[in-house]
Amino acid sequence: MKKYFAEGIGTFVLTLLGCGTAMFLGCGTPAGVVGTAIAFGLTVVAMAYTIGGISGCHINPAITLAVALSGRMSWKDACGYWIGQIIGGIVAGAVLLLLANVVAAPDLTGALGSNGVANAGGAGGAFLVEVIATFIFVLVVLGTTDGKIGAGNFAGLAIGLTLILVHLVCINLTGTSVNPARSIGPAIFAQGQALKDLWVFICAPLVGAALSACVWGALAPKAE
Repeated sequence: MKKYFAEGIGTFVLTLLGCGTAMFLGCGTPAGVVGTAIAFGLTVVAMAYTIGGISGCHINPAITLAVALSGRMSWKDACGYWIGQIIGGIVAGAVLLLLANVVAAPDLTGALGSNGVANAGGAGGAFLVEVIATFIFVLVVLGTTDGKIGAGNFAGLAIGLTLILVHLVCINLTGTSVNPARSIGPAIFAQGQALKDLWVFICAPLVGAALSACVWGALAPKAE
């Protein structure tokens, strides 16, 4: 149970700090985009070195799917991770709503830092963007955490930096999800269009993660 709880805490922190930065710093300027990207990436680095030894610090249902498909964890544990991650994201969404209602600073995203499809040309474009971005991100996760050729203690840093890069490209297109739990929490409380578009940010990251598991399975060194 400790690892499931750790996943919930990690996802809560990621969603709160990442989406919170987007809300109060804004993503309408280059500085806001960079700041939000750094917030998401550095939070992953911080959590990797905080709970990585407990749960592996997936804090993302897409990563958990890819790890399970790669045979590195049981499906029972995967389900526990998903429950913890989604609860963590929802609690973070509730806290973001609370902050938006009690602090003087406005929510510059207008929707608790939730994702959207309009700038990507609609649901189809957003789906494609999220599949590609998640594929790249999760492929780095699988490679850097590989037991034989991975990056060891530097894996968390590589993963966090990759998340920054992915956000720099995608924030102005979809708000960058690559993580269903990060999208579910804010969308539930933002409601409206964010909730209508939520399926894209659940399904597309899972598709991208499944593709990355297939590709890494072909690239990874085989056991002798």
